[in-house]
Amino acid sequence: MSDLRIGVIGYGARSTLATHAHKPGEGSRVTVVADPTQRAKDLARERHGEDVACVDTVEEMLENHEVDAVMILAPDYAHAGIALQTLSRGIATFCEKPMAISVEDTDAMLDMAMQKRARLYVGHNMRHMPVIRQMKAIIDSGRIGTVRAVWCRHFVGAGGDFYFKDWHAEREKAFSLLLQKGAHDIDVIHWLAGGYTRRVSGIGDLAIYGDITDRRDNSDRLMVDWYDADIWPPTAQRELNPVIDVEDISMIHMTLDNGVLASYEQCHFTPDYWRNYTVIGDAGRIENMGDGSGDQIHIWESRYSGAGKPDAVEVVARATGGHGGADPSLVSEFLRFVREGGKTDVSVIAAREAVATGVHGALSIRDGGVPREVPAVPAQMREYFDSGQA
Repeated sequence: MSDLRIGVIGYGARSTLATHAHKPGEGSRVTVVADPTQRAKDLARERHGEDVACVDTVEEMLENHEVDAVMILAPDYAHAGIALQTLSRGIATFCEKPMAISVEDTDAMLDMAMQKRARLYVGHNMRHMPVIRQMKAIIDSGRIGTVRAVWCRHFVGAGGDFYFKDWHAEREKAFSLLLQKGAHDIDVIHWLAGGYTRRVSGIGDLAIYGDITDRRDNSDRLMVDWYDADIWPPTAQRELNPVIDVEDISMIHMTLDNGVLASYEQCHFTPDYWRNYTVIGDAGRIENMGDGSGDQIHIWESRYSGAGKPDAVEVVARATGGHGGADPSLVSEFLRFVREGGKTDVSVIAAREAVATGVHGALSIRDGGVPREVPAVPAQMREYFDSGQA
């Protein structure tokens, strides 16, 4: 089996994904990287060897280098523009989540991929996280009956360092952290519930970081340069992005097309950093106590259970690799999809629906909580992608 030639576009915070695609002699190798910074080029050569080609632009990569697939790991606001170029050439495309920062762009990507029969895959790695896969298996077994509600609380203890010191803090470049951070969780809510949001409303605020006046243009640095786990409380943060206009706390309510009710809460100034999902069925409920290897999923399925006293406990499986072992599994599925096509656990339609819910949730927040309808994907397009882009 010859190695797939992989092009990587953007070699920043998520560039570690590319290391899982660089397996010379085992089916795939990174052959070219497009990133304008010398730091990125040096890192790419360190990881993938001196023979990896390094160019400044997407256009230079596409004009001068043959690739079988590309991985778009650039900032969120660049996803759609790059993907439309690669898909228009029929190139199999991995796009990191969120798929894009507007519904119009996600739908343009779907349309281009369908027109050109170019395989499109979106990096929703949480579908490969052991905690999520185990919760999904419990639900699918029927143990808690039919799902009626899903609640998710996301405590983002590193929010000040992760999202308020660079472009993530700007609506123009990220639109809302309901996309960059929330797209993961909204996708998981949809997957566990078995439906998509059709109506959403929300409340939120820029409660903490907007009041901090210590600002700096950090475009010359990466997160590893400014991250400091010892900063506490959040009001002590410094060197924040010059522009901050996204919410640092958001809460949305969702009505899904199958009648399931859901809620998502995201806070970027908590002391702890983890996700808590509660799934309530008509015969029981499950809740994860931690989301990493060795943590627990609690299962209540009798009237005699109580706080801290579930009827059963399932331990989250151990796995190696980023995001609880999800990253290598994600890239492995993408590479299999490039070669063979067919259905994948990650859903492109679901990726679009996560963006649409996040966008309209943010718009509701900014409009005083007025409920908004979330437009669905046309049936023919949904069938094409859900059937494996055959």
